[in-house]
Amino acid sequence: MGWMMALLPLVLLALGFPLFVVLLATSALVLLVFMDIPTTAVHQVMFSSIDKYALLAVPFFIFAGDLMGKGGVSERLVRWVTSIIGGVRGSLPMTALGTTTVFSAISGSTAATVAAVGGLTYRRLREAGYDERFSSGLLISGAAIDNLIPPSIGFILYGIAAEASIVKLFAAGILPGLVLAGAFGLYVYCYCARRGDRGTAVFRLGEFLAATRHGFWSIAAPVFILGGIYTGVFSPTEAAGVACIYAMIVVGAVYREIGPREIFRTAARSMYLTAQIFVIVAAAGVYSWLLTVSGTASAATEFINGLGWPSWGVLIAINVFLLLVGMVLDTASSILVLTPLLLPIASAAGVDPVHFGVILVMNLSIGTFTPPFGINIFVGQAVFKAPLSAIYPGIAPFIVVAIAALLVVTFVPQLSLWILRFLQ
Repeated sequence: MGWMMALLPLVLLALGFPLFVVLLATSALVLLVFMDIPTTAVHQVMFSSIDKYALLAVPFFIFAGDLMGKGGVSERLVRWVTSIIGGVRGSLPMTALGTTTVFSAISGSTAATVAAVGGLTYRRLREAGYDERFSSGLLISGAAIDNLIPPSIGFILYGIAAEASIVKLFAAGILPGLVLAGAFGLYVYCYCARRGDRGTAVFRLGEFLAATRHGFWSIAAPVFILGGIYTGVFSPTEAAGVACIYAMIVVGAVYREIGPREIFRTAARSMYLTAQIFVIVAAAGVYSWLLTVSGTASAATEFINGLGWPSWGVLIAINVFLLLVGMVLDTASSILVLTPLLLPIASAAGVDPVHFGVILVMNLSIGTFTPPFGINIFVGQAVFKAPLSAIYPGIAPFIVVAIAALLVVTFVPQLSLWILRFLQ
């Protein structure tokens, strides 16, 4: 039975079937052939998989992030970040990276970050003399920070799959997200130093104050949303609903960049994307349930323990496996399918479940810009109109830098866990 649960999904994926069909077909066949369980269990498990209060945050954060990306928020963030780091070497690509990091605290989708920030800064980078490779590589890979800086849909899904605190996961992702941003920033600085770039302007207090006043409501969004979560004013799910109201008021009434018709169209897009995610959640719930009741997950844990590997060896193996998975599967599917299988193995190796959640999400975040099927690559290609022959080489150095940052986060657990002491 184990071989069928492992091989059949690979065969069906290679034949081009959608992932939710792959998971449901494999689960149904295993139930019919190997297990004496009524097939009605499939419906029950599917519905119980999506009958989670925390999942309500997913459509809300998608809608709020998409709305802010189209409502003038990203433009104001670009000006504000530029006013802070305009005098730094390579200030234009640094501004793009800094804006991506700040926007990540608003949006829960890496694809939305590529479109929102990249759509504004790619042309500026090209006009400033940066080639297609570097410009596209920076913006496509930088958007992966979005999965670590809360609010993160990846952490919401992991929290549900692992039955872990989403508030703790949000907090644990902050420093690793900044580590990844810092690693990218160091590479950008070195790249610009080799080019002999200089800052575009010196820091001016007047421009900083003007940019802050102009973009106050954009800058306040992550402070308002995340501050409410960590102070206990509202839960992550409630914060998602508040973010939607905040976004509609800011872009519709304050900035007046979007009218009711565009807000409705944005809601429709968010509903469509949410449906895509939830059908995978339901199907992955059945597959994960089978991994548990069939004993496959416990057998895998016993096998790894039987090898006698040290904990660092187990973590290296898990990281390599996740990096390979991230190349071909989307983040949501990978989290939902692999968490029940890998979490017991990591726990047996002494890894804290919250820290493992950060490792898992960071690995799969790298997968969003890793060839051949990283989602950010295709979004960037559509937004920038750049060929894959330029995008792939441009991404390569950022993949190396991201893996180095991943190793630091993996083997320095306090980067994830230190901040949790303030939530007790």
